[in-house]
Amino acid sequence: MAELVFYAGTMDCGKSTLALQTDHNHSSRGRAGIVFTRLDRAGSSKLSSRLGLSVPAVEVGDDFDFRRYVVDRLSGGTRIDYLICDEVQFYTEAQIEQLARLVDELAVDVYAFGILTDFRTKLFPGSSRLVELADRMQILQVEALCWCGTRAIHNARTVDGVMTTEGDQVVVGDVASAGSAGDASTGVIAYEVLCRRHYRAGLTAKSAGVEHISRQPLPFAE
Repeated sequence: MAELVFYAGTMDCGKSTLALQTDHNHSSRGRAGIVFTRLDRAGSSKLSSRLGLSVPAVEVGDDFDFRRYVVDRLSGGTRIDYLICDEVQFYTEAQIEQLARLVDELAVDVYAFGILTDFRTKLFPGSSRLVELADRMQILQVEALCWCGTRAIHNARTVDGVMTTEGDQVVVGDVASAGSAGDASTGVIAYEVLCRRHYRAGLTAKSAGVEHISRQPLPFAE
């Protein structure tokens, strides 16, 4: 039986690396699949991991219809056994429902990878719908770490290193102006994983005076 499987975690937990590995494992056994992503750090139409690996992918926009895309290719003679769907937190609820229909009606396995909650600790709509519809949900076992060294469970948005809880849910990091985040006139938007204690205190690595962690802004949208 085909399955809709949701692999969830925070930033830095290795979800895109697992998506790449899953695609490799299935394709190396002769299965035919298609890779999808949205707002990947490497740019449009790529699925990449922070380890430096990447593969071409189909970019998913708001109007993308998974069912129509797959049916059109099956009708043209293309074999499709599975789909790899990364950054599913940015998919619409309707797109998640389309993926579920592909599993149930066409017996296509769907492996979805994404972040559960945004910078305000609220569920993304796409992730929320996957929690409701997935046959299985697995929390990734690679633990992202807060700057203090304990397990990080929250994705914080920062402007010039200072945590903010204001702004649109989806804002890509490393932009010149924080105006799109709605909380400052200028500044660099980035993202940082924090433990619950330091998230609640609004204490980022910069505000804590910690300088040994990476300062590279992450192209992660809330």
